[in-house]
Amino acid sequence: MTTEQEALLKHLNDVNDVTIYSVWDKEFATYGRVLTGADFSEAIRYMVQYTDIPAEGNIYVPSDERMEQQAIGQYLKDVVYGGMPIQIGYCNGKNSNFSAFEYHKGSEINVACCDMMLSLGHLWDVRDNTYDNDDAQVFFVPEGTAVVMYETTLHFAPLKVSDEGFRGIVVLPRDTNTPLEKAPETCSCGDAGVVGEDPEKKLLLQKNKWVIAHPDSNIAKNDGAYTGIKGADKVIRY
Repeated sequence: MTTEQEALLKHLNDVNDVTIYSVWDKEFATYGRVLTGADFSEAIRYMVQYTDIPAEGNIYVPSDERMEQQAIGQYLKDVVYGGMPIQIGYCNGKNSNFSAFEYHKGSEINVACCDMMLSLGHLWDVRDNTYDNDDAQVFFVPEGTAVVMYETTLHFAPLKVSDEGFRGIVVLPRDTNTPLEKAPETCSCGDAGVVGEDPEKKLLLQKNKWVIAHPDSNIAKNDGAYTGIKGADKVIRY
């Protein structure tokens, strides 16, 4: 990190009552890893030049064809995802709180186009489809840094560190976070060995997207996400 980023991280810790770690700290190891050796410079330039930060809230685009056609797209598909089809999109916004968490079957890559933070949790801490917000940890992601988050990592939209907001590249297995072809409650295997309901089915909101939300969150109120977050709807100051 630069001297300025180290000073920013110190400031974030001074103004918050939770510890803000860096993704370079050992505490990040159970959530993911920093992706080195991949050149995201072209994609970051594209993000800054051609994508906007909304005046309020967040915007998420699952797939951006122009980034997917860049050289980094083929590299990620062949090397990081082992030949599996992927999508490259983005999440831009002005989020400051963590009132929901999601997870996927397959790792997610986030690339910070500016300094930002991530609120993360462990899937193994989910009990009976509930998760305690006090178990989450917050990590500072310096501008230009790419992180791979394992599929056991709970996450959601990044957190801003300035009034301007954030821009973040999001890489996932193809078709993740797109509409389901059928509602989860209609899915059944008939007589093919099913002996009971999988409780995880209640969390499925979109393709390859399982969500646990705070009752006061927009995704619970507007999109019908399962309300299983216990504790306060936390806000991270900057």
